[in-house]
Amino acid sequence: MSVLLTVEQHRARILDTLAPLATQTVPLRQAGGLVCAADARATLDIPVFDNSAMDGFAVRAADLASASADAPVTLDVVADLPAGSPDDPPLAPGQAARIMTGSAVPTDADAVVPVEHTTAALDASLTRTEVTVAPGVGQHIRRRGGDLAAGEVVVRAGEVLTAFRLAALAAAGIAEVTTRRRVRLAIVSTGSELVTPGEHMRRGQIPESNGVLLAALAAESGADVVHITRVTDDGAAFRAALAAAQDAGADAVVCTGGVSVGAYEVVRDVLEGDRVRFDKVAMQPGKPQGFGMLDGGLPIFCLPGNPVSVAVSWETFVRPALGYLQGRSDLDRPVIRLRAATGWRTPQGRRQYLPAAIDRADPAGWTVRPATGGGSGSHLAGGLAHAEAYAVVPAEVDAVAAGDLVAVMLVS
Repeated sequence: MSVLLTVEQHRARILDTLAPLATQTVPLRQAGGLVCAADARATLDIPVFDNSAMDGFAVRAADLASASADAPVTLDVVADLPAGSPDDPPLAPGQAARIMTGSAVPTDADAVVPVEHTTAALDASLTRTEVTVAPGVGQHIRRRGGDLAAGEVVVRAGEVLTAFRLAALAAAGIAEVTTRRRVRLAIVSTGSELVTPGEHMRRGQIPESNGVLLAALAAESGADVVHITRVTDDGAAFRAALAAAQDAGADAVVCTGGVSVGAYEVVRDVLEGDRVRFDKVAMQPGKPQGFGMLDGGLPIFCLPGNPVSVAVSWETFVRPALGYLQGRSDLDRPVIRLRAATGWRTPQGRRQYLPAAIDRADPAGWTVRPATGGGSGSHLAGGLAHAEAYAVVPAEVDAVAAGDLVAVMLVS
């Protein structure tokens, strides 16, 4: 009997073969979804200057120490500071500047009084104001560098440039960022039984869903699909598809089907050798796996053909590998532990990745259950529509019972 590799062993063999893609420097508007390749440091303080947190009046706190509702203190308003004003008006004792939120606080001011703590509206306070609440020193002033100081790291190498991170970079005065480029991916689905969804099917044929699945997963992972095709179980057709993938400039190829031990395993028949190895991995679904390098150093992932096996294989091997190519620091999905809402069977000696749904309605806490009532079969593609996670059950566990704590890998 052939020895089963662990998931970790097969993944390590893949990652040890790969090298991160080249870097590029791009404007922020082109960097969304890319991976930061070098620590990005602020060129400005955030905030850039001391500014007002309120609409009101910039004041000298000492002038208002006795202010109260019963005995308001009157100040002369000597300046008006809308947002964006470059002015820094001097304030003598007894003077104030009307100021809007975000405006630079005058050097002579050490507090801001909100308009709510005065006796009149802002539009009636262009020359004088009466303050009814004594402010503390520093009140309602956002200090320069209080959020981030120039020179500090805003986004670290290996982090994905999300909308929030891009906004932080812009606020820190950074106009462009060094990133890894997107992975260019080719997808090849094999199988003489496959037809395009919606086409007429004869007996023995099924709709081809793996290409649609993988293209969507690639987009979610920040990869660009540069070539996608479907071929029959014909060696010449498969070789032509691989040549087309190389001509398209792919950084990696993912193919599905033809990797097991049957009589028509076109992928295995064409590729098995010194550079591409086919193994059995102790997981369910997805036991048959292949990986290696085509001529010219193009990595190829050879996945099983059943849709759930494809989805699980992508999650455990392909997605982390694409993340590694892009220099991501977080290759793994978040995992939480939830109680099982019901029991299910597990495969002996293999780690189970069960497409699962999470029930958030129970006030006692979230629970997890299989996404389909048909079990964990690799052919149950319909259940993927209800899956938002994988319940990951160790190989040594014989069965899951209702109430058991289960590791749940979140994927949506």
